[in-house]
Amino acid sequence: MDKAPRILYCHCKYAKVVPPEVKGEVLRQLCSANKPFDAVADLCEMAARRDPLLQRLAEGGPLKIAACHPRAVKWLFASGGAPLNHEQVQILNMRTQRAEEVVAGLFDSRLEPNLPAGKPKDGIEPASVSKV
Repeated sequence: MDKAPRILYCHCKYAKVVPPEVKGEVLRQLCSANKPFDAVADLCEMAARRDPLLQRLAEGGPLKIAACHPRAVKWLFASGGAPLNHEQVQILNMRTQRAEEVVAGLFDSRLEPNLPAGKPKDGIEPASVSKV
């Protein structure tokens, strides 16, 4: 039997780029669903600190992340020293999707990987992140 994807919710506390009503509704539904999930204040800040949790999440098997743009999440993990396996990650974009779409994607038992694979065409690596 396949392992159910772990759910990670980012509250985007510092960047404030996710509509408050979307992230609030997603968090409310996660809390009321009686399903396990991890919530972090801000993935950007965690990447800057190279938080060890990023590595545990990246290596922990299938993962669904409610945050922002998939390419941004990919490079945040990479710059935090924890590259994601593009075949085991699905990113739900709270910047562009409605809360209902994000929640439906998180609760769907199927994993639909949507993380861009490989390096950008121009070969640029992610910028290093200075420690906060």
